Amino acid sequence: MNLKPNSSLILRIAVSICLIFSCLMLNACQVVAAREVVDTNAIYQYRSIHSPDGIGKFYMGREIAQVMGHTAAMWLERPSREAEEQPTKLVNELELKPTDVVADIGAGTGFFSFRIAKKIPSGKVLAVDIQPEMLDMIEFLKKENNITNIEPILGTINNPNLPPNSVDLALMVDAYHEFSHPYEMMQGIVKGLKQGGRVVLVEYRKENPFILIKGLHKMSQQQARKEMQAVGLQWLETKSFLPTQHVMVFEKKG
Repeated sequence: MNLKPNSSLILRIAVSICLIFSCLMLNACQVVAAREVVDTNAIYQYRSIHSPDGIGKFYMGREIAQVMGHTAAMWLERPSREAEEQPTKLVNELELKPTDVVADIGAGTGFFSFRIAKKIPSGKVLAVDIQPEMLDMIEFLKKENNITNIEPILGTINNPNLPPNSVDLALMVDAYHEFSHPYEMMQGIVKGLKQGGRVVLVEYRKENPFILIKGLHKMSQQQARKEMQAVGLQWLETKSFLPTQHVMVFEKKG
């Protein structure tokens, strides 16, 4: 029996393998090239190598952080939060009128919604969240405390579902950096603001490395102002009365 390999057969197999490999590489290059073109022209960029605390999606150079789910809701209600973040002081500094309509964007358990509701007895808080479980908590607490001027609103990842031209002030506390579609969400918020309406953006100071919060859950003033400017908001001031957070105020001009 002749066990010597057939040289022509080996050659054909080798050529076939080379052709298959070349086709696979060409397809891979085409996919990468197409992806690069899309990313170049899009609002967002996507990277396979990214922070474990982020979603691999980037907006204006900033990686978007992962969302804190409703299962961690008690973190929002922790007893130490008053001392750590001074939320009562923040609400007192919002310069609210009794008749104001305030949108609490990323309301969570309503931690700020209920505090604000006391300040605007003739107004209303629109408590917006994309997680129905969070809104269920707000509804429960509303009934338990006989609060009538809070309206829970189920938003989506790209729309807060605010009534147009209805909001005097939109408040976001440690929430904006988690928006998966920040540009679209801010467009919706701007649409919901009245002329002269304000956006108050509260975020941990990224400029300070001694604030022990994960990097993607902080924002610098420069980054925040750049992103708000992209949707037509004008920066008014940044207040520094809180221990660890920026209080950045923007306005919708006519």
